[in-house]
Amino acid sequence: MSVTPAPSSLRWWVLATVAIAQLMVVLDNSVVNIALPSAQKDLGFTNGDRQWVVTAYSLAFGSLLLLGGRLSDIIGRKITFIVGLIGFAGASALGGAAASFGMLVAARAIQGAFGAVLAPTALAVLTTTFTVPKERARAFGVFGAIAGAGGAVGLLLGGFLTQDLNWRWSLYVNVVFAVVAVVGAALFVRTPASTEARPKLDVPGAALISGGLFALVLGFSNAETDGWSAFQTWSLLVACGILLIAFVLWQLRASHPLLPLAVVLDRNRGASYLSILIVGSGTFALFLFLTYYLQSSLGYDPIKTGVAFLPMIGMLILSAQFGTNFFNPRFGPKVLVPIGMFVVAFGMVLLTRLGIHSTYAADVLPPLLVMGAGMGSIMPPSIQTATLGVDRHVAGVASALVNTSQQVGGSIGTSLLNTIAASAVTAYLAAHHPPTAATVALATIHSYTTVYWVTAAVFAGGGLLAAFLFRRRRDSAAAAVPPAVESAVAV
Repeated sequence: MSVTPAPSSLRWWVLATVAIAQLMVVLDNSVVNIALPSAQKDLGFTNGDRQWVVTAYSLAFGSLLLLGGRLSDIIGRKITFIVGLIGFAGASALGGAAASFGMLVAARAIQGAFGAVLAPTALAVLTTTFTVPKERARAFGVFGAIAGAGGAVGLLLGGFLTQDLNWRWSLYVNVVFAVVAVVGAALFVRTPASTEARPKLDVPGAALISGGLFALVLGFSNAETDGWSAFQTWSLLVACGILLIAFVLWQLRASHPLLPLAVVLDRNRGASYLSILIVGSGTFALFLFLTYYLQSSLGYDPIKTGVAFLPMIGMLILSAQFGTNFFNPRFGPKVLVPIGMFVVAFGMVLLTRLGIHSTYAADVLPPLLVMGAGMGSIMPPSIQTATLGVDRHVAGVASALVNTSQQVGGSIGTSLLNTIAASAVTAYLAAHHPPTAATVALATIHSYTTVYWVTAAVFAGGGLLAAFLFRRRRDSAAAAVPPAVESAVAV
């Protein structure tokens, strides 16, 4: 029988360490995206090749997340966390020093692989460190705010590094983050002595899910560039479906399943993963298309674009702290998450008012503040609920599902919303023939507006699903794992 340990006196230092690691992983892609044009000019690769700098990372990261999370369950949180940090930093340094396109892509793939180990392990460390409900809420408020705001922070940091230093520092900067986090992990993260046998690695399950997620991410990536009717698109998505079905069937009979299905079939956790997936797909519209608008229509440079998102970050952090400390304990995710979804949907509707002559203060800032408030209400309670009450032997893989949901959501959002935007441009130009410079500009604005409407509908639908799927607080308490079980997983 497990004995409930006293909360670690170093737990807030653990939170700071995990926050640094999480920020590094979350902002990496947006930092690199800002630096891509400069890297392309320096290394001389083509526009067709450029996507692979992002895709190589996404493929490795997305396909290996569940395996990376399970490794932390098997090897131990502390050592897996440190290995992930060192590997991510090493790959970042290799990419920063890249002398060729191939070297840069290889470094990004290695980065993604170690990121797939690091991201779920960081969340698992947090999950198993904070066991007191009030403190847990505060810790997940910080973590959720970082998860929601990292993309915007990355735009600001990427703009600064690219303009004032050079593109290579968009990768070198990860070494600075990692060094600080490694020191923090070595000093503050604790691994308790345990006489219990560690779980074994489910090799067939790992192969099936990694292959399925690889096919999913690559399939959606090909849909964005080659179209939905291309053989390489639909064949990969069909392969993904087959592999994922085979994975589920194998998990039902495996003696040491990679992902015990009870983890995801729990109603509250399932609702949390779905909510995180919706946010992952929807925030793509916000950061990508609004960034295009600020730079192409309002003439902002990269740094000014990053600064433009800062009010949203501030509102997100404020909302996250209020939500996790006051509203979620009183009302639960069944109330808080749907409200957040509807608030973000309203913010997206406000964005549809943007035009060629709009201004930041009157037209851009209000929806940013609204969406920051909404996202701060969605992410922390969703992440906290997704990892609440899990046994320590599956904390890593339960945490990995959080990152997998966000990654899959981003891949879906990337392909679908880009396709919708391209179709909207084509339809607008066909209806306003012959095209002129003014018509093309209006067509671009029209495509953004279409994407915002679609994304608003996605969030509104997500709000209805969340309201239906999350259990009421009384039912959640009855179905929850006893506190002693959750407390027994302290790191």
